[in-house]
Amino acid sequence: MITKLPGRYPEACYSMMVLYFSCLLLTICYVALMGAWQWGWQRQPEFKLPDGYEPQTFISVIIPARNEAQNIGKCIKAILAQKYPKHLLEIIVVDDHSEDDTAGVVKAFSVPQLKCFSLKDFVGETKTIAYKKAAITAGISQSKGTLIVTTDADCIAQENWLQNIAAIFEKEHQVMVVAPVIFSCDNSLIQRFQLIDFMSMQGITAAAHKLRLGNMCNGANLAFSKAAFMQIGGYEGVNNMASGDDYLLMLKLNKSMPGKIAYLKSQQAIVSTPPQPDWGSFMQQRIRWSSKSGRYNDARLTMILILVYLFNLSFLVLAILGIFNPVYLQWLLVMLSIKILVEHLFLGPIARFFGKKNELVYFILLQPVHIIYIVIAGFLGFIGGYKWKGRRVR
Repeated sequence: MITKLPGRYPEACYSMMVLYFSCLLLTICYVALMGAWQWGWQRQPEFKLPDGYEPQTFISVIIPARNEAQNIGKCIKAILAQKYPKHLLEIIVVDDHSEDDTAGVVKAFSVPQLKCFSLKDFVGETKTIAYKKAAITAGISQSKGTLIVTTDADCIAQENWLQNIAAIFEKEHQVMVVAPVIFSCDNSLIQRFQLIDFMSMQGITAAAHKLRLGNMCNGANLAFSKAAFMQIGGYEGVNNMASGDDYLLMLKLNKSMPGKIAYLKSQQAIVSTPPQPDWGSFMQQRIRWSSKSGRYNDARLTMILILVYLFNLSFLVLAILGIFNPVYLQWLLVMLSIKILVEHLFLGPIARFFGKKNELVYFILLQPVHIIYIVIAGFLGFIGGYKWKGRRVR
């Protein structure tokens, strides 16, 4: 990246030097971060279900659902097909003001393990923006389980999903279990892009837990002790945000009970969920996720997010400056080559874990899209609102 600087115009030369060393420092830090994440993923042990394991924990699966008539049936069928004792399992669906026949699909199952409640019966005319948190809280209030497992209405779980969650919960005696999620996808470019991006997030989640570089999770595959939830007052104090039913709860649990969060690295515990169907809904989802950034009180995670954002922002800055001086384009190409190399090394083992190795052939092609989306979603998530499930949130 070293380039001979012009001899004239000292101020321009100085600015160029500052930018050069800024890009160099960002690149070095990013390489170090990716190396740490790769090491953390490899060091995170895979959990093996013990031979002859017999669960002892009563599990309540809570599913908040809004306008999910097309998906909720498949989700419930997968849970009912679990290799888990029926007398230790209940499924609670909380219908969040659906405008379709979500509740009707659920009630048509007519099995004793399944219950369906309407969120409006719990919140009435109360004004809220945290509908999902309210739905989960309502479900928990009606639950009998020692362990609460949350998933989404469009998710499909494997048959040993709950066995693995219960086994690690009973073995490690933690108050929360974070488990892996993957996108199912078709052959479209938008869905493959989301799959690759999401695999990276999942790898970072596992690595961050191992390295204690900040905690991450996804509510599509999350378990926590009901007693611990009640002890910290549930979502009290964080229910003024529409998003964050998973991460903000984790923050509260970790603050009250540090070191009591487990990561379940098991292929049998993977839950699959469909990606967004188009670029517009994808950006709305990512803006929603980014909107939680203002509530991070984990200095390590905050610094990491700032580093990743500035590193990606630097590519757009160099691309614009490259219009006027090709030297900046040389820097951009070097940084991009380094980014591709370290990210591909990180993603390889993760893609094998999820059985998605072949999808990495699109990795290089989609790099420009990845950079642009991170910059835009990060910015809009911090300052703006978004639309989700037919609701406008600010």
